[in-house]
Amino acid sequence: MATRIDSVSSRERLKPRRGPYWHRVSKGCYVGYRKMSSAGHGTWLARAPDENTGKQQLYKPLGELSELPDHLRFDAAQKAAQAWFEHLGRGGTASVTTVADACARYVEHLRATKSGRAADDAEARFKNYVLNHTKLAGTELPKLTPPHLETWRRALRELPTRSGARRGERRSDSTLNRDMTCFRAALNLAYSDGLIASDFAWRSKLLPLKNADQRRELYLDRAQRRKFIKEASADLADFLRGLALLPLRPGALAALKAGDYDRRLKVLKIGKDKNGKDRKIKLPEVTAELFDEASKDKLPSAALLSRADGKSWNKDAWKWPVKEAAEAARLPPGATAYTMRHSVISDLVHDGLDLLTVAQISGTSVAMIERHYGHLRSDVAAGALARLAL
Repeated sequence: MATRIDSVSSRERLKPRRGPYWHRVSKGCYVGYRKMSSAGHGTWLARAPDENTGKQQLYKPLGELSELPDHLRFDAAQKAAQAWFEHLGRGGTASVTTVADACARYVEHLRATKSGRAADDAEARFKNYVLNHTKLAGTELPKLTPPHLETWRRALRELPTRSGARRGERRSDSTLNRDMTCFRAALNLAYSDGLIASDFAWRSKLLPLKNADQRRELYLDRAQRRKFIKEASADLADFLRGLALLPLRPGALAALKAGDYDRRLKVLKIGKDKNGKDRKIKLPEVTAELFDEASKDKLPSAALLSRADGKSWNKDAWKWPVKEAAEAARLPPGATAYTMRHSVISDLVHDGLDLLTVAQISGTSVAMIERHYGHLRSDVAAGALARLAL
């Protein structure tokens, strides 16, 4: 009885049976073909020895490979089997991990190595943009293909934004990149941990879009910032003044408690922020005045810069008051609380403060500062060159 499976004619001559027909690839490693009936496609699988017992106990289904012509299926099965053998040889696991499993593992990884804030952000992105695609979420990582991810990426592109000034609009390139980056990181972690033999499925399909994070062009000069603050209510004016004095994200400033400010040393501790790390900023007297007054007679747990009712600011609370103040001050369309941060960073860079220090007090990376604000260094460089003149 013929037992070869490496050609179409030999497979056609095989008798149907429950047990697979095996082809030896290397010592202890086989690719198999199971033919359950005379009609239809057979299925392919791989077999390898268990490193712990030395017995043939590890099996991996490879599918029908029906998307390929008959004469190419053996080579494709052998290639897939070989990749699995190499995966096991590198210490990879034989257990099957789904896309949903990979996402959950990445969230736990962030909680253990980064911060709860970063983990919560990733978990929310997965829930809203990955796990809601039931078929994709349940796909086993070895069966994940580039077309799967291309379909997901196109659907995500058409999904409207959920919040912010552009709520309901088509997703921007930068927003799409943030969601793809999170998903790609989860899959990369699974790959590095040996849960899948190759990153081929997402290597090209989850690359960030180029030129998505363009420089933020809307800049408010000092006169405009003063007018912005003047047109705001008293509680919002203090909040905007804080943004005008320090290059903080609005959310980080809003999260500050009275206990985060050391009145004696004039040191402000920034805790809840995008980068997930605490940092301390030594304030000059002129800046400290605002925080001295704001922290006066407050309990450590109270909001440092609070709303009139004593509650903390948040993006929903400041959104419309900020918009109304910007309109009253006749600022350019699109001016937001975040515009203050951009304007302050622009001034710091333009005035010659080194980029490392700007990055540190802003809570971001030097690369990000260079990308968005590096063009402002040209005047600083020109001034330095001028001073070299004899």
